[in-house]
Amino acid sequence: ERLGKKLNITGKGRCNVTNHCGVEQVLASTPRNSRFLYGAMTRTPPQWVENFFEELGVPLKVERGNRVFPQSDRSADIIDALFRALQRRKVPILQDRVLELRPQEDGSFTAVGEGGEYSARTVVLATGGASYPATGSTGDGYRFAREAGHTVTELSPALVPFNCREEDVKSMQGLSLRNIEVTVYDGKKVLWKEFGEMLFTHFGVSGPTVLSASCHLKGEGCRLLIDLKPALDESKLDERIL
Repeated sequence: ERLGKKLNITGKGRCNVTNHCGVEQVLASTPRNSRFLYGAMTRTPPQWVENFFEELGVPLKVERGNRVFPQSDRSADIIDALFRALQRRKVPILQDRVLELRPQEDGSFTAVGEGGEYSARTVVLATGGASYPATGSTGDGYRFAREAGHTVTELSPALVPFNCREEDVKSMQGLSLRNIEVTVYDGKKVLWKEFGEMLFTHFGVSGPTVLSASCHLKGEGCRLLIDLKPALDESKLDERIL
């Protein structure tokens, strides 16, 4: 019902459009199936993305971790720039909910929506996964892909928050932590370690460090360790407390 609904909430409403780094670094930082991204990343590398938005009239800035944001810190500026680009190119926008995707004998497709049927030679599935139904990511894309003849692999979490068993975590809902280090363990094995920000929610923990860690999870559970003062060793921390 609204263009750019997912973009609007990215980066805490600030929209982290890309990272200021090379293609190889992006691929090396992708925990699963980075080969899938190779074609897209080599054609439109991070520098291309920065130039693209600058040319659309959105000044950008680089923050810690080489993250690139609009200078205004407003996702709406990114959405508006993309919308204006569509208008200039006279791209028709049809707002409807697709219910079914029907492949035709000639290789084209018919998208069956709540408001009608739409024919197209080519369809790009950009539905999102199943992790945020409120934004439209209800898992329909997996069904559409199957209907189009694709194979859908077993699903696993990526860029999602953690549910926590401990009840006291819920009582800290809304607490945000900065400059901490999060370590995720599978038994005694370290799956992921990162320095940055996190926050407590009504169901567990979230934030940049947790979302990144979720891509490395294996199995049903893990143990999360939070170092509140990673820059200090135990003796220096003891001195500071005293």
